[in-house]
Amino acid sequence: MGGDNKMVNSNLSADASNSYHIPVMLQEAVDGLQINPSGTYVDCTFGGGGHSREILKRLGKDGKLFVFDQDAEAKRNVPDDERLIFIPQNFRYLQKFLRLNKCLEVDGILADLGVSSHQFDEPERGFSIRFDAALDMRMDNRQTLNAADVIATYAEQKLQKIFEVYGEVTNAKTLARTIVEQRNITAIKTIGQFKQAISQIVKGNPNKYLAQVFQALRIEVNDEIGALEEMLQQSLEVLKSGGRIAIITFHSLEDRVVKNFFKKDVSGNNSADIIFGSKKKQAFEVVNKKPVTASAGEIKNNPRSRSAKLRVAEKI
Repeated sequence: MGGDNKMVNSNLSADASNSYHIPVMLQEAVDGLQINPSGTYVDCTFGGGGHSREILKRLGKDGKLFVFDQDAEAKRNVPDDERLIFIPQNFRYLQKFLRLNKCLEVDGILADLGVSSHQFDEPERGFSIRFDAALDMRMDNRQTLNAADVIATYAEQKLQKIFEVYGEVTNAKTLARTIVEQRNITAIKTIGQFKQAISQIVKGNPNKYLAQVFQALRIEVNDEIGALEEMLQQSLEVLKSGGRIAIITFHSLEDRVVKNFFKKDVSGNNSADIIFGSKKKQAFEVVNKKPVTASAGEIKNNPRSRSAKLRVAEKI
């Protein structure tokens, strides 16, 4: 790596960014990419930059790393490294912004999905049930829709579906009806007001229940599943043959989307193909048949890693 000071400086802010967000399964995820020192890589979820710094460590002077993050605050964690290009956008625009940077193909893509510790710990962002603040939950403050808008304007059936699908809330129908009833009485704009409005119908462990409800709202506000599906689809175009994609998920819905995509038939088979015995064609070969999970030691140091699953696939 020679004497390039800009490259050496890529590790200087490690402690600061770890306080922003502790990277989950750091070695396992980056190992899964099988880094080529002169290759081009994408970190779709820069956050505190933990995974990015590990990738930079393994890249030589000719390597390149594009990093995406829609949260403006993440830019503060960008290391002074000329090999890194920061793109302040949602990763659903992966292909568009790679092309704008004159990059058509990459050797690997990494995404650590979910909310950063920093976002959970900032009360005014409205992600956490621990604080009373505005019902916001926007990962990108440039967008208009927030959690208070969802609570105030969505129809009862739509609310029910969000809580069922995105939060696996057991009494989603009752919850949706209660929200509509309560918002007709008084505006629900803060976390405290929301918790009070639904307090009578909380089931089981209140913290677990509210966490599921908040997860559902967050996924809806940020269209997380739609963004994930779009990014995965674009990975077919931007990954080189033999290139790898590593995705860390934190709940079953995300994991199912990733698992199914890696197994997806891309041959466009129709009923005639089935009759004539056309063979299913896959774009990816799954590297680990079962998802990799965090070690006992990592879970002890970072309890959030307990629900994490890592899946790695290689483009055929």
